[in-house]
Amino acid sequence: MLVLCNFAERKILFAGLICLVGFICSTSVLAKEPAAEKGKQADCEKWISLFDGKTLNGWKKTNFGTEADVIVEDKIMIIEMGAPLTGVNMTDKAFKPLPKINYEMKLKAKRHLGGDFFVALTFPINDEFCSLVLGGWGGSVVGLSCLDGYDASENETTDYFQFKNGVWYDIRLVVTKDKIEAWLDKERIIKVDISDKKLSTRIEVELSHPIGLATFQTTAHIRDFKMRPLPKKK
Repeated sequence: MLVLCNFAERKILFAGLICLVGFICSTSVLAKEPAAEKGKQADCEKWISLFDGKTLNGWKKTNFGTEADVIVEDKIMIIEMGAPLTGVNMTDKAFKPLPKINYEMKLKAKRHLGGDFFVALTFPINDEFCSLVLGGWGGSVVGLSCLDGYDASENETTDYFQFKNGVWYDIRLVVTKDKIEAWLDKERIIKVDISDKKLSTRIEVELSHPIGLATFQTTAHIRDFKMRPLPKKK
C-alpha cells in the first residue's frame, strides 16, 4: 500500500536528495581535477624559459661596438638605446640543446623609448638563421630578414603596423622545415613558404646567432621569453 508523506516529511526527503546529488557531482569533479591539473602541468613543462626574469644567465651583451647597457629590473630585460644597435645573444652552453626546427617561441615586448625596431629576434632554421623584425625602417615595418637576400623591408613578408611606445605586445613565432609563421597579439602577420628559399640575416646582426634580440636606436623591454618543440605529428 502506497503511503503519502506529509508536507514536512516531503521537505526532508527532497533536501536529502539534493545533498546526495551534490555529493555525487562534487565527487565526480574531484575525480577529474587531478587529470586536468596533470595535463596543465605537462603543457607548462614543454616550454623552456629562455629568460629567468632575474639575471642575464645564458645571455651576453652582443658586441656590436655601438651598444648601450642591457639590465634586468622587475622581471624585465631592458635593452637600452644604442647608437644604433644594442642586443643580447645566447651563449653556447646556456641551455640544454634547443630545437633548430619544428619549434615555437613566444615573448612579450614593448618599445619603451625611440622610434625604430624594438625586436629583431634572430632564430635558427636547421643550419641557417633568420630574423623577425618588428617596427623597423622608421618604426612600422614588420617582416623577416632575409629571404633570398631581401630584407624585411623588401620581401613578401613586408607589412606595416603602427606600434605605440609603452604598450606590451605578445609575439609568437613558429618555425618548421616548410614555413615560418608569426603572430602579433592574436593577429597572424607572417606566413611564408620557405621550402625553396635561402634564409639569412643582415650582416649587422650576424653576431646575434644562434638566438638573439637586438634593437635599433630604441630601448626595448622584454619578458616571458620561452621556447618549445612542436608536438610530433602522429
